[in-house]
Amino acid sequence: MHLKIYLDMRSELNYVLEKILDLSPSYNYYFVMTGVGKSSLVHLLCQNQVLGNPSWTVGCSVDVRVHDYKEGTPEEKTYYIELWDVGGSVGSTSSLKSTRAVFYNSVNGIVLVHDLTNKKSSQNLYRWSLEALNKDSSPTGVIVSNGDYDREQFADSSVPLLLIGTKFDQIPENKRNDVLTRTAFLSEDFNAEEINLDCTNQRYFAAGTSNAVKLSRFFDKVVEKRYFTRDPSQMTGFTERKRFNFKSVHYD
Repeated sequence: MHLKIYLDMRSELNYVLEKILDLSPSYNYYFVMTGVGKSSLVHLLCQNQVLGNPSWTVGCSVDVRVHDYKEGTPEEKTYYIELWDVGGSVGSTSSLKSTRAVFYNSVNGIVLVHDLTNKKSSQNLYRWSLEALNKDSSPTGVIVSNGDYDREQFADSSVPLLLIGTKFDQIPENKRNDVLTRTAFLSEDFNAEEINLDCTNQRYFAAGTSNAVKLSRFFDKVVEKRYFTRDPSQMTGFTERKRFNFKSVHYD
């Protein structure tokens, strides 16, 4: 009953958005989740502006990004991507983890966000990625380190992943090579492209930069996986308008 009410409300929301934004019925509205503490990143991605006073996320906050699929080609099409910033921490109780699990259902994409100045933040990505993909077999809150990580768990994963490291500007010049080497290993483990940036500088996602290209390529991959596969589990939607849950996860 609750689920039906939620879906009905979401359908009405789509209708209202169409009227407000004057969207063509051929356009699609996407659902995205993002993780803990990355309000600055979400704001930069959606508003192309630096967030002046970021704060910890309590519960969930939502923002929307416009993405042009296959921009500059005859197949170009606009998609509206909804990013969810979901509160949580590595030491969350099992009850809080169960609450987060609601947002992980039918995930179509994950952005793993970590603090480049904090090695522990990078290590925690292994644990949280398993939780987001419902492969977490240990509810105790114990961190899964690189040494215990089995990359085969992601070898057969059909969910597109993107790795984003923040606070790149705070890394001393003489330590950047070491940090970049570490993130390269992370990228290999998750079979994902990596982006390292400073969320207080909007130029990191300027048009034509390698970061902008990687981000666009990732969103294109999510679109293709969501709409150009024959997986029956990916065929849900509201009337003629389709949706997906694309989740981006950050944990300190």
